[in-house]
Amino acid sequence: MKRPLIINFKNYEDVSADKAITLAKSALNVAEKLKIEIVVAPPQPVVALIAKNVQLPVICQHLDNEKVGPSTGFIVPEIAKSYGAIGSLINHSEHRMEMSSIASLVERMRKIGMTSIVCAQEPREVIEVSSFQPDFIAIEPPELIGSGRAVSKENPAIITKSIQGAGSRSSVICGAGITDKDDVVKAMELGSQGILVASSIVKANSWEKKITELASGMMTQ
Repeated sequence: MKRPLIINFKNYEDVSADKAITLAKSALNVAEKLKIEIVVAPPQPVVALIAKNVQLPVICQHLDNEKVGPSTGFIVPEIAKSYGAIGSLINHSEHRMEMSSIASLVERMRKIGMTSIVCAQEPREVIEVSSFQPDFIAIEPPELIGSGRAVSKENPAIITKSIQGAGSRSSVICGAGITDKDDVVKAMELGSQGILVASSIVKANSWEKKITELASGMMTQ
């Protein structure tokens, strides 16, 4: 994973049942057409189904730092990988974790070759989680998530400060409020190494059209 457009399906009803596969296939069509790296984070119950049926990188929306074996109701890296997941979001604003668990998960995923994308709410947190050396840090101010107001326009300094804070330890990608192509272009101009987006795609009237629009913004850099 180098400069991904990551689509977080979340748990919207819009992607329930087979509709999750339809969205993943729409993303695949765009990825193949534009020759761009698109990664999907579907609801946990369909990770294996999409990984098997759609030729796109699939990540989990969350992983738990619990042991393999006698642990119930948790999603652990080793089992997720066996189902086809290549990585996971960690510490999303809607599923926060303790720093000690984040550190353990990042190291655990590194050992088994999974990509870690740790979410952070502001630049100081970026500095803290970058010490764990995750593959990516997604900067997402929680007040902008799903707001339609992109951090790249509302407060671009958050992105630049996060990139400075992460240094060479992790690549920084931008999320929170990404709505249109201009939001993506601005984020990439500021130095973002990728985009994390959810509702603006999931809630769009045409999934393929919206994915194409946002993906084209990444091609300008």
